[in-house]
Formats: sequence, C-alpha cells, structure tokens
Amino acid sequence: MDENRYGPAFQRNALAPGMIAALALVVSQLWLAGAWDEIFRFVISILALIVAWFAVQAKHWWWVPVFVAIAVMWNPVAPFSWEGETLSTVFSLAHWAAAAAFLAAGLLIKVPRDDR
Repeated sequence: MDENRYGPAFQRNALAPGMIAALALVVSQLWLAGAWDEIFRFVISILALIVAWFAVQAKHWWWVPVFVAIAVMWNPVAPFSWEGETLSTVFSLAHWAAAAAFLAAGLLIKVPRDDR
C-alpha cells in the first residue's frame, strides 16, 4: 500500500519535449514551405537533441542515433534541399515517422525517481 503513496517509482523526462516536437512536426506539415519553416526546424532539431540527452541520462543508448539523425535532417543552420516530387514525399513521410519516434521515446524513456 505504501509503494504507490507518492506516485510511480519512475519519471518520463522525455515525454513533454517528445509531445511538443510531435505536435510541431504535425503542424509543420500544414506550413511546410511557408514562413514558419525555419522556426519549426529550430524547434524540432533542438527538441531532438533534448530527447537524445534524456536517452543518454536514462541509459537508453539505442534512441540516441535516432534523435541525432532527426536533429541533422531538420537542421536549420545547413538545411537539406527537399525539392522534387519524390524527395518532398519522402520528407513528408519522414515528418510522420519522426513524430511517432518522438511519442514512442517519450513513453519509453524513463528513469527512477530520486525523491524516494
């Protein structure tokens, strides 16, 4: 009975940044080539690095290459050119795959709580 008195024995640090990044990826599909594109790229790449850092802290090393790759693909400093019908479709599908990866990592990356 006393085990659940103070809530779960773990915390999901990557859940909030994962949800925000997934939302940004979905919303950026509406304005893919618009004026907000660079801002979305900054948000997504920074949140990818934050989730990667939380994965390192939780010792979930398998998530790190996924989010480093997302940070590179959505890099606003030296962006990739996704012009052309095929590349544009691939990048559009990559938005949905990255959103799913952010949500999955947010749910699966967890660390024990320190305040017990």
